[in-house]
Amino acid sequence: MLITFDVAVASPKVMSKVGKLGRLLGPQGKMPSPKNGTITTNVPAAVAEFAAGKVEFRNDAGGNVHIVVGKQSFEAEKLLENINAFVAHIKKIKPAAAKGTYIKKMCISATMTPGITVSI
Repeated sequence: MLITFDVAVASPKVMSKVGKLGRLLGPQGKMPSPKNGTITTNVPAAVAEFAAGKVEFRNDAGGNVHIVVGKQSFEAEKLLENINAFVAHIKKIKPAAAKGTYIKKMCISATMTPGITVSI
């Protein structure tokens, strides 16, 4: 089955029906969940946010930040623009109490490929 959308948004009332699609949406990372803001009572506002380019990022216990900045099919200039925008955002949200080097190292990789360290 071909799925041609990037994000699925649902209201809590229909999650019992959407849950049946878990085997299809889950492995692709498109299953709605409250953790990433795709289950909401205000669906039109959430759709507008994601359509405008809202991107979620997460960090792990080691302090690593993970985000999707593009696809391999993107032009190099677009990927560079996305990476620079994300680094600028991370620098902007740096807590005032954080001392020392805030960003130590940055690596990029495609899915299931080795990471390549890049200069910041």
